[in-house]
Amino acid sequence: MLTIVSSFAAMIKRCLILSSLLVHAHAAVWADEAPADSLSTTLEEVSVTALKRLNPVMQEPEAVSILTEAELERLGARTIRGVSDVVPNFYMPEYGSRITSTIYVRGIGARMDNPSVGLNVDNVPYLNKDAYDFDVADIAMVEMLRGPQSTLYGRNTMAGVINITTLSPMRYQGWKVFGEFASGTSIKGSVGWYHKFAPYFGFSVTADYSGRNGSFVNLYNGEKVDHERNWALRTKQHWNVSHDLTLRNVASAGFLRQGGYPYEYVGTGEISYNDTCFYRRFTFADGLTASYRGNRYELTSITSVQHIDDNMTLDQDFLPESFFTLTQKKKETSITEDLVIKGDVGERKYHWLAGVFAFYKHLDMDAPVTFKDKGIADLIESHRNSANPSYPIEWNSRSFPLNSTFTVPTWGVAAYHESELHVANWTFSAGLRVDYERSVLNYRSYCDTGYAIFHLDDGNRLPYHDVSIDIDDTGSIARDFVTLLPQIAATYTFDSNLGNVYGKISKGYKAGGFNTQMFSDVLQQRLMGIMGIGAQYDVDEIVSFKPEQSWNFEIGSHLNLMDGKLTMELAAFYIDCRDQQLTMFPDGTTTGRIMTNAGKTRSFGGEISVNATLTSRLSFTGSYGYTNAKFRKFFNGINDFKGKTLPYAPQNTLFLQGLWRQPIGSAGTELLFDVNLRGAGKIYWNEENDMAQNFYATLGASATLGLDNMEFQVWGRNLTGTKYHTFYFMSMGNEFLQRGRGVEIGLAARLRF
Repeated sequence: MLTIVSSFAAMIKRCLILSSLLVHAHAAVWADEAPADSLSTTLEEVSVTALKRLNPVMQEPEAVSILTEAELERLGARTIRGVSDVVPNFYMPEYGSRITSTIYVRGIGARMDNPSVGLNVDNVPYLNKDAYDFDVADIAMVEMLRGPQSTLYGRNTMAGVINITTLSPMRYQGWKVFGEFASGTSIKGSVGWYHKFAPYFGFSVTADYSGRNGSFVNLYNGEKVDHERNWALRTKQHWNVSHDLTLRNVASAGFLRQGGYPYEYVGTGEISYNDTCFYRRFTFADGLTASYRGNRYELTSITSVQHIDDNMTLDQDFLPESFFTLTQKKKETSITEDLVIKGDVGERKYHWLAGVFAFYKHLDMDAPVTFKDKGIADLIESHRNSANPSYPIEWNSRSFPLNSTFTVPTWGVAAYHESELHVANWTFSAGLRVDYERSVLNYRSYCDTGYAIFHLDDGNRLPYHDVSIDIDDTGSIARDFVTLLPQIAATYTFDSNLGNVYGKISKGYKAGGFNTQMFSDVLQQRLMGIMGIGAQYDVDEIVSFKPEQSWNFEIGSHLNLMDGKLTMELAAFYIDCRDQQLTMFPDGTTTGRIMTNAGKTRSFGGEISVNATLTSRLSFTGSYGYTNAKFRKFFNGINDFKGKTLPYAPQNTLFLQGLWRQPIGSAGTELLFDVNLRGAGKIYWNEENDMAQNFYATLGASATLGLDNMEFQVWGRNLTGTKYHTFYFMSMGNEFLQRGRGVEIGLAARLRF
């Protein structure tokens, strides 16, 4: 803890020193260059969506949802998981721990390895989905673009992009304080300080904490398993160097300590396991955005560095017996550079955007699987002894590890362009990206153990032979991926600011990779092969999986009716996907899980979002998403799943919200009542479609008292106590589910001064 505090203090000190130096160094320059009235002018906050957009977002041919600061506060959303179901066809379930940042959009998602949805926070692209689920204090806006965004955003954005913008010191000055207490002994709080040292330079620092004691009990030891403690710090500097040049730097660090995992065994409906489970994570990210505005063009550079250091340790069998455990320790450092230039030609009828993106990330991983007494007896000794009962074996120790270490350097470079032509009410656009990526897996699998062989002679068990097992396998596998990512679109804009309709065809892409979690199985089978049983895996074949690619056909509309009192977003889509990446559990008593490629899948559906101001006091928001996603071709060597529904992706998402404002006494004081309903389902849990979560809905409500500079809120979630499950998986042929959260009640306060 002292190390954490010292690191935070050092970061703040360096930022304050830098702030002071920048102010003094720039003061004379600004005074000489700026006209008298420019001191009260600040450049608009730069966001990554604006950088890669030629028009206001609602004029683009995209299915997009925008959530403002006030809307997020009403929902209590401090993570992207908080807007699950609110955005149509966007589903991010809460299960396991924060490493399981699984997102599904329009039937496309990823439970492990590369994400299907991109995430940018203050221009910084997060490359590792293990770090997606974190609290963000003082969010100013969230944009969710659905459908492939691969042409402009590149790899792993085939289902969409989430852009989060935090509050800027150029837009707000002063203190922001937040505190919340909720059931499950949950506490959240944040303090932010925003200051303009001069009209051209702003600085902010925000500290955030959240913790809870948990809700789910492990019956084996009577302890709650879903407890967590989370600390975060963010600093932000915004410097208008001149009227043409803007610099902004955002640095953030986070520490997470979390228990896990509340998985119930389907056979008993109980959460009960004997080995320790936890997840620990440290993250750091720093992003520098430099934007220069020239004559009819704008050049922007986004440079970032990211680091994640985490440890996931779990009872892999999740039973109250000593089978085996898994530890996965990772250290990954990434560097990215995105250079974007955009402009217009002639009478602003033609707009263009071009860019170059490059990244490098280096991953070191240590992932031992430790076999324990019951695992040795049931998974190894029993198989060997049933094959040769006259010469039974007994392991020398009742615990031994299957060790696997990996080094995975990955780098890539891409060039992209988009052109846009305006003809009367029509806008035509076309874009293309060329993307190259190389990934290398350097692995070492090793095991040092042994067993004794006995001979049964007339009922006597006699020592026969001792066998020493010393396995040390090393190797390297490399993969290169090259792809072209085009898109074309046409938009018709109605007169009188009524909105538009659009059509779009785009290609989506998700990178291939390596099944590191299968190495424990490879080593287990190698070990059992020494004993004359077990299968032999082809490492090169089983460890890698191919990229996922899709074509997305979409029509939609953004409508602005009744003088802005009614807005609607509509979209219909069809997605043809090849080599869709699916997480599967190998048959039998295996220890790993594998990413495989389904041959062909397709999904189609629609979305609608409505915002209506019915009276000066009453407003309504609603969204609905429907997805029908099925296998067109998928044979896993045992079963043919053609025509089956894709697992884990909900067929329906629903959000309904009514708001009533009641003024009280003096101006500026009011009561805001919020009643909302969230729903999702049906969700099939496996490829066979014989287990599923039916559609379920949870009721939420809140009452907020708003004063001049403060708010007090009481809220409730899942007030009906709806019972549902958020996740399903198998281990050693056993089935497990995770329950959704029950009734939650909380109190929150916000203060500005």
